[in-house]
Amino acid sequence: MENFDIMLEPVREFLLQLAGFLPKLALALVVLLAGWLLAKFARFAVIKALRAINFNVLTERAGLEGFLNQGGIQTDTTGILGLLIYWLVILAALIIGFNSMGLTYITGLLGEIVRFVPKVIVALLILALGAYFARFVGNSVVAYCKNIAIQDSDLLGKLAQYAIMTFVVLIALDQINVGGDIVRQSFLIILAGVVFALALAFGLGGKDAAAELIDRWWPGRGRDGGE
Repeated sequence: MENFDIMLEPVREFLLQLAGFLPKLALALVVLLAGWLLAKFARFAVIKALRAINFNVLTERAGLEGFLNQGGIQTDTTGILGLLIYWLVILAALIIGFNSMGLTYITGLLGEIVRFVPKVIVALLILALGAYFARFVGNSVVAYCKNIAIQDSDLLGKLAQYAIMTFVVLIALDQINVGGDIVRQSFLIILAGVVFALALAFGLGGKDAAAELIDRWWPGRGRDGGE
């Protein structure tokens, strides 16, 4: 009889542990279900709110929607932001659920992801607003150059737009801690190299080309200066 009790002891321990674990599992499932419902509502509310303030119009004018379509992404920027909010709520529910079961190691990993998602959302907002501002500045430069009869106005407008977009992308990457100092230093090195090459070209053999370019942009001024 004693031997039989000894044989049943591991089974008894397992049943006791299972009895203590099942309520925690049930609570975690309830939390996950509530989190899933809350995530769907949050996604719907965010998308409706962004469309109500015409955020999708801003991103379309900024050119982000065309960029996403060219990359094969069917949803728009507003949908991506709604999806990020959805997964943010899901991850928060998973953290609460796993924490209730005592799985602290998994909650630590999920916590790192949760801290990263808001940075991605801010980076997307920076890209959207920055792209819209860059296109606005580019169009303004084109209009101004045409009004004062400067040729190559489209080229100057594109240069202004791309310059602003470069800084916007750097800010967005810095927001999500991608690249950091390496990206910024690489950009500054490339920019310095381009400026140095242009200065060298104009200084060594670009005098005639510069005069021709100035004459194209400001007709008559290059000839007046030469006289």
